Amino acid sequence: MGRLKWVLVFCICGFVTFGQNHSVTKVDDKKSENLASLAKVWGFLKYYHPNVAKGNFNWDEQLIQMIPKVEQAQNKDDLSRIYLEWIAALGVVKECKSCKETSKEKSFDKNFDLSWINNSIIFTNELSHKLKYIEENRFRGENYYVTKSSVGNIKVRNEINYTDFDYPDQNHRLLSLFRYWNTVEYFFPYKYLTDQNWDSVLIEMIPKFKNANDALEYQLLMQETVVKLDDTHASFYSDKNFDFFGRKYIPAFINVIEDKVVIAGFYNDSLAKLNDIKKGDIIEEVDGKSALEIMSERKKYVNGSNNNTKAKNYDYFIFNGSTDSVKVKIRRDNLIFVKTIKRYSGIDFQPKGLYNKEKFNVDQNNIAYINLDNLEMKDQNIVMQKINKTKGLIIDFRNYPDFMPYLIARRLIKEDKEYARLIEPDLTFPGKFNWKKTKVLDPIKNEYYAGKVVVLVNEETQSMAEYCTMFLQTGDNVVTIGSQTAGADGDISRIEFLTFKSAISGLGVFYPDGTPTQRVGVKVDILVRPTIKGIQEGRDELLEKAKEYLAK
Repeated sequence: MGRLKWVLVFCICGFVTFGQNHSVTKVDDKKSENLASLAKVWGFLKYYHPNVAKGNFNWDEQLIQMIPKVEQAQNKDDLSRIYLEWIAALGVVKECKSCKETSKEKSFDKNFDLSWINNSIIFTNELSHKLKYIEENRFRGENYYVTKSSVGNIKVRNEINYTDFDYPDQNHRLLSLFRYWNTVEYFFPYKYLTDQNWDSVLIEMIPKFKNANDALEYQLLMQETVVKLDDTHASFYSDKNFDFFGRKYIPAFINVIEDKVVIAGFYNDSLAKLNDIKKGDIIEEVDGKSALEIMSERKKYVNGSNNNTKAKNYDYFIFNGSTDSVKVKIRRDNLIFVKTIKRYSGIDFQPKGLYNKEKFNVDQNNIAYINLDNLEMKDQNIVMQKINKTKGLIIDFRNYPDFMPYLIARRLIKEDKEYARLIEPDLTFPGKFNWKKTKVLDPIKNEYYAGKVVVLVNEETQSMAEYCTMFLQTGDNVVTIGSQTAGADGDISRIEFLTFKSAISGLGVFYPDGTPTQRVGVKVDILVRPTIKGIQEGRDELLEKAKEYLAK
């Protein structure tokens, strides 16, 4: 065959192959679009349809039965007919007169979005009207699948508990995604703050969950989905994932400082010394690969509300492994060298916060220091009475205490002070949230602390610690020094895939003026971050700044 003929054959075959691939891609895209609509309709009916919300159906099984029907729908008429027949089989939805009543509580609607109901590209008018009717006559009783805790965040309940589902079949993998996605869709107070639109997460993850090749790929996809919430409370763990990243640790932890991966401290001092690891060491490479490049590759698995918080969570993903050691290229002062560092199991380490158990002290300049990590609730009155005449007070909140220090905070104000506003899920109208009564702190009479106060915070200040910082900040002479906190405020709610559980921040927490705390963290008056030089010299630069401020 001549050269020209070969060229023509190649071009024709290529065109045919391209056409086939293009056709397959269009079919797959259509199936994913259909499945995304099913996820939304299924979740909507779960929380809105009176007969479904009462728990009258095996709702998981209903989804499994619907998946093949919906996947095969060729157009919106086919798809809408399938949904209309399904809804008709669920029983009559009676008119709900109370649903038309205006709520007395002020609603927070930034997360609420049922606009997809009216998508004329996907649904017929008949289906849209039917879904709208269900919204307007929604279930108002005690939902079978979700209730509230005593503080107002949701508690998931009555979900079927699947065992031995490390790698379920394709349809159950989709069920797993849809269950998790809808819980977030209707009950995560900070959904509106995620970097990636939650609808686009659904579209992205459907083909990935559907085509996951094994248990590890499936479980890594769950972790990837959780990380997309941009919520430090949203974490995911599984044995498969632990094995993949490795269960053995080096005896040091890192942070990203001045755009470099730096050893910030030790899990075990003696093991760090044995391996010749020093604070302030800059990690250039791990097993021959750039540390920053590893971070970039594994970013999708690292949870955190902001980059400052994620930075401290990378050591597990950079250094862990299954072998007994790892090769690391280190920059120390003006030297660069490669060394082998041993890995250990977690039981070989002592917790980071147990090196100094001193509860408080007063220095030569009459400045008091309280470490809330070491304090107990019963200590508050005694400590505050002992330091009442000091010139200044430093409250170290770079930790997570076992109690809320109200008895300290109430001594820092002379009159009632508002410190927080909260939102909680509205179970009568899923997707909406209600503002709770503003939180107010009242003073303890004749116990006022008149000195200046500094509260120290950083990325370790998380959740309850952030909430407590907010009421300490109401103090008349309080300044906050440090860096961006974890940005995960509000009580935790546990939510589920199939078999595997995760968590979200369950309540929305704001300052009284409406300023958010999620992702951004608490307000910081004087920004101070540790430097590489300061870490190398063993200095606590935040504490130094606090003493400098109080000495003025």
